[in-house]
Amino acid sequence: MRVDAGLARLLGLSRTVVATLAEDGMIALDGRAAGKSDRLTAGGWLEVELPEPEAPAAITAPPELVGGMTVLHEDEDVVVVDKPVGVAAHPSPGWTGPTVIGGLAALGVRVSTSGAAERQGVVHRLDVGTTGVMVVAKSEHAYSVLKRAFKERTVDKRYHAIVQGHPDPSSGTVDAPIDRHPRHDYKFAVVAGGKPSVTHYDTIEAFRAASLLDVHLETGRTHQIRVHFSALRHPCVGDLTYGADPTLATRLGLRRQWLHARSLGFEHPADGRWVEFTSEYPPDLARALEQLRD
Repeated sequence: MRVDAGLARLLGLSRTVVATLAEDGMIALDGRAAGKSDRLTAGGWLEVELPEPEAPAAITAPPELVGGMTVLHEDEDVVVVDKPVGVAAHPSPGWTGPTVIGGLAALGVRVSTSGAAERQGVVHRLDVGTTGVMVVAKSEHAYSVLKRAFKERTVDKRYHAIVQGHPDPSSGTVDAPIDRHPRHDYKFAVVAGGKPSVTHYDTIEAFRAASLLDVHLETGRTHQIRVHFSALRHPCVGDLTYGADPTLATRLGLRRQWLHARSLGFEHPADGRWVEFTSEYPPDLARALEQLRD
């Protein structure tokens, strides 16, 4: 085979890239510079020098005041915020909206520099469409302690969710592995061989067509609550991505899932004392709840 065709297959590069390497003298065959059209021979000694990969462009969060985001608590180690809907935890490719990190920067809050550049200080995340309590580390010590606490599951994360119908039993545990959806890469699903995922729930209040649940996460997979209750055929009200009834969502005026990070408790990184923070329901969720009660 020709050098360009052979190396393209060997290394998974395009023939154009291989041709450029040859022109730059970065390919040698049996100790001599090889051109792109030279022939590869059995037993030949091939040497290829690959250039250093380009560093990925840094994704940063420009300081931007975030409407509706309030600081519930701040000290030298942590800052706890009440995240509104439509706000991402941190910047990511393709996201141009507001972020918690950008909002904190606009308030003059300096966060930990640990973690990837775009996620500095972030030890856990909430979906863009999920509101509620979120903690961000300010000191390097706090980042390490909180990251370990979330990994070891010593943090108490409680959500309130309104799901369609009435789960049976009214209190229980969902233990089902989660991974990427086999057909839709923007969704997750319960799949064999997925990551272990455990959700505990208790019914707080039952309505004619839905139930208000207190949900305790033992693990923290992406979309975990939404996926688990969808798999039980009790999707979060308003969660059209995971099979919710659009008619009910419209009647309640919901444009997102009824899911709220109600409280967050953890041992404070500074002295180990237990602290807990609570968030009230935002207006859209509170209105929908009242309509269900009427």
